[in-house]
Amino acid sequence: MIASSGAIKVSPPVPSRPNPWIVVALLFVVACLNYLDRVMLTTMRSSVVAAIPMTDTQFGLLMSGFLWVYALMSPVGGFLADRISRSKVIVWSLFLWSAVTWMTSRATTFEELLATRILMGFGEACYIPAAVALISDYHRGVTRSLATGIHMTGISLGQALGGFGGVLADKHEWSYAFSLFGIFGVLYGVLLACTLRDAPPDSVQGPVDAAPKVQFLEAIRSLFSSRSYCCALGFWGLLSFASWCIVGWLPTFWGERFHLSQGTAGLSATVYLQIAAAAGFLVAGFLSDRASRGDPWGRLRVTMIGIAISAPAIFLGSNATTFSVAILGFMLWAFGNAFASSNMMPMLCLISDPRYRATGYGILNLCSCTIGGLSTYLGGVVRDRHIGVLVIFNTSVGVIVLCCVLLYFMKPRQGESSAAT
Repeated sequence: MIASSGAIKVSPPVPSRPNPWIVVALLFVVACLNYLDRVMLTTMRSSVVAAIPMTDTQFGLLMSGFLWVYALMSPVGGFLADRISRSKVIVWSLFLWSAVTWMTSRATTFEELLATRILMGFGEACYIPAAVALISDYHRGVTRSLATGIHMTGISLGQALGGFGGVLADKHEWSYAFSLFGIFGVLYGVLLACTLRDAPPDSVQGPVDAAPKVQFLEAIRSLFSSRSYCCALGFWGLLSFASWCIVGWLPTFWGERFHLSQGTAGLSATVYLQIAAAAGFLVAGFLSDRASRGDPWGRLRVTMIGIAISAPAIFLGSNATTFSVAILGFMLWAFGNAFASSNMMPMLCLISDPRYRATGYGILNLCSCTIGGLSTYLGGVVRDRHIGVLVIFNTSVGVIVLCCVLLYFMKPRQGESSAAT
């Protein structure tokens, strides 16, 4: 523009807005690696125990130890994403956990294996809060749930590919898969560092320089002053009890109940379920975005429908006497459960301050993974006491009913609509 003195004043260039769907595509691969690296261990239990002798309780501790560290670090990772940079947190998180995945392949004792699981928890904890917050920054309004759902299908693919951990362990050594995917993750991290960027300031809440730095205690106060956020915390934690119990022990449960090989049980407990979950993510994203047009309650209602499907599905799958019916039951559970994962960040956008989205999601992960780790560990304790895992599976049915109740009490912030957040 021209100033009053006649001098020409050049305005700073406005950064171009990257394609929001390219961001989803880049993070899709990272989400896949995030879950593949953590789930592989559950599908190769026999090979790992043969190479590194341990009790069922110790094996449960490998999964629970990861979850508890992951839980404790999630709010920190979310806060760093809110305060510093979502994209930088994502890149460094990927580098760290991929390097640790490679280190896992070199473990020769239970203590070394446990140490790598703990380090993996540190690395992976920062990813999900930063990723779903970055997607929400790029996708506002009626594409938010679908974009989140597509990203979550990357998680489903990672869990499904995790089932091949048992197959690779049967054909090679148990360490082969950890070495392979650890190296791939580091290389992909280099690509991500060159391409992924935060959303331009005009696509979120105005110029970054105009907003004060996010303070952790202020974020905590803001989040917990909302009754709806407290309900979301209870909902996500209870849902995790059922989810992690099934993820952690279903391969072993099916292998023993239906006399399946390690590879077959691992693939059956991941591939079939993750196909159903991927369908659930996409269906939930599409329905939620449509339901949210002019109705802030829309995403909550769609989520409640999915959770209502998953409760009887667990009972059907865990008490089935034939393998085909068991697969059908748990596929229905995975489909309904995906409605919550696809909508959790979009719902958080409705009930919380936009400045604290990643921190809020990190605290949700703290609650859910702490409870999820406890349920996984209890599975090992129950087995060592010669009580079937079926008891915990059936308990999960009642837990999911409570989740529906908590969803009912969640309300959008006054004056908010899905399109405005």
